[in-house]
Amino acid sequence: MKKRLVAMIMGCMLAVTAVGCGGSQNAETVESTEVAENTSDAEETVEAEENTEADTEESEDAALEENAEEAEASEEAADSEEASEAGSFTDRSGNEITLPEKAEAIISMAPSTTQVLIDLGLGDKIVACDTYSYASFESELNADIPQFDMMTPDQEQIIALGADIIFTSGMSASGGTDVFEAVRESGACVADIPSSASLADIEKDIEFIGECVGKESEAESIVNLMQTKIDELAEIGKSIPEEEKKTVLFELYTPSAENPMIYTAGKGTYINEMLEVIGAKNVAESEADQWPALSEESAVASNPDVILTADMYTPDVINTILSMKGWENVNAVVNKEVYQLDGDAVNRPNHHVIDAMIEMATSIYPDKYSDEALDDAA
Repeated sequence: MKKRLVAMIMGCMLAVTAVGCGGSQNAETVESTEVAENTSDAEETVEAEENTEADTEESEDAALEENAEEAEASEEAADSEEASEAGSFTDRSGNEITLPEKAEAIISMAPSTTQVLIDLGLGDKIVACDTYSYASFESELNADIPQFDMMTPDQEQIIALGADIIFTSGMSASGGTDVFEAVRESGACVADIPSSASLADIEKDIEFIGECVGKESEAESIVNLMQTKIDELAEIGKSIPEEEKKTVLFELYTPSAENPMIYTAGKGTYINEMLEVIGAKNVAESEADQWPALSEESAVASNPDVILTADMYTPDVINTILSMKGWENVNAVVNKEVYQLDGDAVNRPNHHVIDAMIEMATSIYPDKYSDEALDDAA
């Protein structure tokens, strides 16, 4: 989650035909002029023939131009159809790619993408994945498929697998190096999806994946359901008066003696957007970075009403936060409004962020986002 794709002219026969016709007519004109050189009737005849010749040439030129235009239009249509059949378009990073006719063998190098593919019914088409995907979705994937480190993948082995399409993630490029460069150069279809910054981006990612694997309608259905739920939550969020909105500290990791910083989500992230939609205020919204690291002093000074943690590594994380020294007077600690979110749901930018969004809403405003209220909104 951290910072880290003239038209051809007429054939020679038309050109040769046009030249041949013009040459024959010129010979006839010279002959007529020599026979009738001293008679006015002959001059009129020559003039009439010349006019006829001009009309004929104009007609031929018009026909040639019309045929050329038709050929150009036909060529453009053929090019367009060929490009459409080949599936040439750009990935989510703006790279031009050519999709395979069928995606029978897929490599997924991000858990968020793997989960979308599984939900599209394509778990059995995944022939390799990143280690995190396998750890999370082993039961829904083929047994013993190759697993790769998403930051340092074995490119030779990936190429050798001969997959129809390889989905990569912005996470893999967070170090500033294209770790799939050799795979791209091999001619394989590498479809990159950068880290999403908004809910709209996530929806576009899902639609893109659907296009790539021939599951457009299924992907559209997922996006429609996602947007419907966002709209329901937003309707309730809009009803919360400004003075009643709670301030929230979202943390990815809990501070410790070894690492006293608090990693959180700032403005320009889908997590910040989710908080806004449900009617809460992110205490890190004004930070310059998308994923800022706050000092404990800064976090305490923000005095959040609620603390939401996605920390999956600290044992008994809620009580750990409630007992941290120096936090005794923070509103969230005083009122014991510290809640743990499903780290996978909130950290993976796909349609399942809605599950985390509902967790956020019901934790921060349990009275406003009750089951009854959500049913009413629906």
